[in-house]
Amino acid sequence: MRDFGGTPERADPARESASGTGRDSSGTPKGPAPGTAEGPAIRVALPTHLRVLADVGREVEVWLSTPSEATQRRLLDEVERLHPRLRGTIRDHDTGARRAYMRYFAGRDDHSHDDPDALLPAVVRSGEEPFRVVGAIAGG
Repeated sequence: MRDFGGTPERADPARESASGTGRDSSGTPKGPAPGTAEGPAIRVALPTHLRVLADVGREVEVWLSTPSEATQRRLLDEVERLHPRLRGTIRDHDTGARRAYMRYFAGRDDHSHDDPDALLPAVVRSGEEPFRVVGAIAGG
């Protein structure tokens, strides 16, 4: 079912549990070994076309080893490491700069032009809100 902003999209439960939350095909978490990461997983919400490409659910979870690493750059590096098909789709493959038609949000706040090495907002670092990657629409 397509998601046009109305009724929430219904994902295949097997696919959602296997790959949508940072788990491998056997359902084992892709996160770090116990005790190697501090704090909750950071949730990253992806647009439909990137979810299809990476074969994941609405969100992926990323664990960073320390809270000081919770920056846009480090988060997206880890998303691309866990899901290599996404490399070059959210950021330029060579420079790492945000692609022109991709936007980043935390809650209602646009963080697309933030310094990539600045800490992510507290609501994202705590796992309360996902870091949203949104494909912008252009045209007239």
